[in-house]
Amino acid sequence: MIILETERLTLRWLTVDDAAFILELVNDPAWIRFIGDKGVRTLRDAENYILNGPVDMYARLGYGLYRVESKQDKKPVGLCGVLKRDELDQVDLGFAMLAEHRKCGFALESAKAVLTHARNTFGLTQVLAITSPDNVASDQLLEKLGFSFERLLHLGTEIKKVRLWRLLMNIPRRN
Repeated sequence: MIILETERLTLRWLTVDDAAFILELVNDPAWIRFIGDKGVRTLRDAENYILNGPVDMYARLGYGLYRVESKQDKKPVGLCGVLKRDELDQVDLGFAMLAEHRKCGFALESAKAVLTHARNTFGLTQVLAITSPDNVASDQLLEKLGFSFERLLHLGTEIKKVRLWRLLMNIPRRN
């Protein structure tokens, strides 16, 4: 199901047909370094990751991480969306791009669309984000989006701390 479109991108729900893409993305060295090793090693693991993560969240909450694809060739470039983690009191923004699609503006373009959608469709007035302390590129992207750094915190069972960011959003008035 297509959720959003931007000038260059289409964002849609993930399905098990996206398993090869997910397998590639979650095993990218940058994903492992900044997000963590999810233990996804096979197409079956990737299918389970999709079903137990994004697909389950779509069913429960109506939102989650979306496949971001290029309108030009319909190929995946990354993920972007909002998700609800048990460890955080608010929804948070998540994004990751395949290596060959970084520094193309896709993360910024998709994140802006996701945040507008989250505000207008789900009435979210604030969104969090978390980053690894050494993920300078993601920190810079969050600053461009208007997020403010709040503090370092331990998330779940993670040994290292993550950086917590917050964005306050205004709800548009309805006439």
